[in-house]
Amino acid sequence: MIKYAPQYLDENARPVSAIAPGVLGTTGIETMEVIKGIVDNIKPKLIIVIDSLASKSIERISSTVQLSDTGIVPGAGVGNKRNEISINTLGVPVIAIGVPMVVDAATIAADSIDIFIEKLQDEGNSNEYLNKLKDEDKYGIIRDALIPKEYNLIVTPKEIDDLIENMKDVVARGINFSL
Repeated sequence: MIKYAPQYLDENARPVSAIAPGVLGTTGIETMEVIKGIVDNIKPKLIIVIDSLASKSIERISSTVQLSDTGIVPGAGVGNKRNEISINTLGVPVIAIGVPMVVDAATIAADSIDIFIEKLQDEGNSNEYLNKLKDEDKYGIIRDALIPKEYNLIVTPKEIDDLIENMKDVVARGINFSL
């Protein structure tokens, strides 16, 4: 844009390129391979990667943004670990931006138990067992029970399209302001 249409840009704009490499299941190409090819040919000074994250809390879905300068491992949160995208693998600094968009069934179950316990406690039916249950690692126990039966599903809210639209704008504005 700076080279071909400078009249449409702010005078402080920097040269930036963007791609949407897609996912392996759609393209048949690892995201890391796409980015590595670009790095080898374009030689950028910095890479910003954006990905959705799996959350360990229902409340974090589309309500937080995670920033990291250590890169990202796509798919790691849902047990489908792909190649790491970082300065170690690319030789270029990587800023990772992640937005929680999914949770697994164990998270939903554990959060639901907490909500149930709080409701009982609010109604005055509290006892030591409920307090102990609230403090235990319910997530790990539930996950261990669900995984062998392949019931630990990855879940996203029904309004995910609207949530993505909103978070897309938040992340894009942040990047635009920083560049």
